[in-house]
Amino acid sequence: MEVGLLMGLFVLFMCLSVPIGVSIGLSIIITLIITPVTSLAFVGQTMVTSMVSFPLLAVPFFMLAGSVMETGGLSKRLIAVGEELVGRFTGGLAIVTIVTCLFFGAISGSAPATVAAIGTIMIPAMVDKHYSKEYSTGLSAVSGGLGVIIPPSIPFVFYGLSTNQSIGTLFMAGIVPGFLIAMLLILVSSVICRKRGYKGNGKAFSLKNLLKAIWDAKWALLVPVIILGGIYGGVFTPTEAAVVAVVYGIFVGKFVYKELKFKDLPKIFIKNGVLFGAVAITIATATALGTVFSMLQVPAQIATGIQMISTNKYVILLIINLFLLVVGMCMDVGAAILILAPVLYQVILPLGIDPIHFGVIMTINLAIGMVTPPVAINLFVASSISGLSINKIAREAIPFIVAFLIGLAFIVLIPEISLWLPGVFQ
Repeated sequence: MEVGLLMGLFVLFMCLSVPIGVSIGLSIIITLIITPVTSLAFVGQTMVTSMVSFPLLAVPFFMLAGSVMETGGLSKRLIAVGEELVGRFTGGLAIVTIVTCLFFGAISGSAPATVAAIGTIMIPAMVDKHYSKEYSTGLSAVSGGLGVIIPPSIPFVFYGLSTNQSIGTLFMAGIVPGFLIAMLLILVSSVICRKRGYKGNGKAFSLKNLLKAIWDAKWALLVPVIILGGIYGGVFTPTEAAVVAVVYGIFVGKFVYKELKFKDLPKIFIKNGVLFGAVAITIATATALGTVFSMLQVPAQIATGIQMISTNKYVILLIINLFLLVVGMCMDVGAAILILAPVLYQVILPLGIDPIHFGVIMTINLAIGMVTPPVAINLFVASSISGLSINKIAREAIPFIVAFLIGLAFIVLIPEISLWLPGVFQ
């Protein structure tokens, strides 16, 4: 009864467009007033305790690093490298968009930030070269999903916090799956561009121009090297890496590229402070919800229910994947991971599924949800850039969503895609 009441209230508040963190908090309060499973004081204490976490500091700093580097001119230099690498091929600008989203994902750790940074530049550029605006926007929206798979990934931080897994190992596990999905997106894009007659830029390959673009973008390209190299070299923790990324971004944007002004920093800090404020409320209430779920034995009940359907590992994985795809359509990625990761973690452990591998699976499922209505935050960001309706963008996004699903299937069935690289560095 308590679980039904809690989830019913949560769905009701969400349907009323109440912010997700507030929806969770109100649902818990009303449920505990009606059926006092535990005290409100204990829930409040849990919320406060959940925020006293050193690894959690990585989230606002990675968010801030992405904004600083976008303003400081790093994103457009990554685009220039992509243009020199693949711009001459059929559908060259489309491939540039995917490749640059891959690069920028290694800076921002956020899918919406990647869509905003790259889409703002690439959508108008593609339209100028006679790509349809719908296609350009749909491609940018889906390619932005690479931002939460390629490290540093904010959802990986949430998953690591929720399940006590190594955030550094999760970062490493996302690299090969991210490149696999990027290659599938490029393949689908090339087929569509060839069919529609979207040509390349007509420029012959020039090693000199490529090296010049790489040299100009060297400071941007060094970001993932510094972050991952520092973490795996034992120089700093993921949280310290996030702070290093912010300082590095400010230094490069101000003193190297000279596109970041000191007067821009207060606006960037305030904007990200407000964004993280909303995230922090969600983290606190989602953690409290997880505690209430544990008291009501929800993880054990879900595990028992799934095992009653089947004891086959792959059947259970299929059920979980379908469930996560639906959840991703309706819920913010961070909140979904904070609420569901501890629950599903108890389900996958007895099956012998590696928790790091499952973290990648869960993140990719929810990334697909970011471009699938009704929530589809990537589509809303892309819509705000292009001015197109969500329906028009979603139709063009379908082939790329299929590519994501194919990549997900490979990653689910072949754990080594996720686990090979972490194994090399252990």
